[in-house]
Amino acid sequence: MAGPLARVRVLDLTRVLAGPWAGQNLADLGAEVIKIERPGKGDDARAFGPPWLKDEAGRETAESAYFACANRAKQSVTLDLARPAGQAIARELVARSDVLLENYKVGDLARYGLAYEQLRAANPGLIYCSITGFGQSGPYRERPGYDFMIQGMAGLMSVTGERDDLPGGGPQKAGIPIADIMTGMYATIAVCAALAHRAGSGAGQHLDLALFDVQAAVLANQAANYLATGESPGRLGNAHPNIVPYQTFRAADGEIILACGNDNLFRKFCEVAGCEALARDARFATNGARVQNRAELTRLLAERIRTRPARDWVEALEAAGVPSGPINTIEQVFCEPQALARGLRFELRHPLAGKVALVRSPMRFSATPLEHCAPPPLLGEHTAQVLQGLLGKSEAEVARLRAEGIV
Repeated sequence: MAGPLARVRVLDLTRVLAGPWAGQNLADLGAEVIKIERPGKGDDARAFGPPWLKDEAGRETAESAYFACANRAKQSVTLDLARPAGQAIARELVARSDVLLENYKVGDLARYGLAYEQLRAANPGLIYCSITGFGQSGPYRERPGYDFMIQGMAGLMSVTGERDDLPGGGPQKAGIPIADIMTGMYATIAVCAALAHRAGSGAGQHLDLALFDVQAAVLANQAANYLATGESPGRLGNAHPNIVPYQTFRAADGEIILACGNDNLFRKFCEVAGCEALARDARFATNGARVQNRAELTRLLAERIRTRPARDWVEALEAAGVPSGPINTIEQVFCEPQALARGLRFELRHPLAGKVALVRSPMRFSATPLEHCAPPPLLGEHTAQVLQGLLGKSEAEVARLRAEGIV
């Protein structure tokens, strides 16, 4: 059964992660995604190894795991956009596409005749999505943007990491490139919304996504805390700025997460822990009081939790309906019964690796279920197929373009 975007064609001119993540989302949703790459080199992420995919004999291939995480179900076409012949082919592809994704520096594609204003007349319904570090306007618009610097510049690192007065204190980046990934997610939403608008109006539009804007937006409650008080929140390690107890604790043999999101859950925890008096104590009876008296309550709970093994706590709290859990390694994540039941890890046949293991899209549809059928492409794997099948070029024309280094 075709996915919800089965009749949509996307021309993906992006590389590395934010743009490719959006392109992969659209491909997962059923869109035909044609990824344009530089001849000979391709997407920079192809070189982001090790680790590399391994073939069935255990030998490393030239395909990076990094590239594989964001490019499944795409068709790879190599095309030299710096040359007029390559630009002409790109415009032919644009004329037959619904969406164009790009993450070039502001103004770069105008040099190739591929800016939105240069393309909209020939394709008024085109949805042109630009992804940059700082957007198409403002004093920083021409600066390059990288996930790590954006995490710092847009405030995430100021609220991530242990407190400065504790061992290991100081700013930390997230363990994943969260600014890139969330920008890809917002770009996906924006493209889908623009497609919905076009369905009624027939008109395309230019979408302007910036890593800086996105990272500021996903500060969420931390940004709201600042806007409400005028005070910048600080780092609290694994503690929550607005909810207590909502953090990690050390049990007798390891760490657990305790997440008492309301007063009732705190009372239930106290019953399981045998410290019911704490739930009746005016200092801790409400979440507001617990936030104000965070240090004392955390000390008391830490003393009690370290007396029992982590598994005992998790099992007892689960039985009582109190959210808690272990801190899994990534290997343990994919061994969880829930992950197995949901099929989060799956495999696709791969022309070099034999098979490649990937993470299933979390989007689940009852009427148009997503089907993962195609692996991340080899560089230029679909060049001839697209040029001949979509653009109607002859085998001889494709051979000439190859000989000239255009594709």
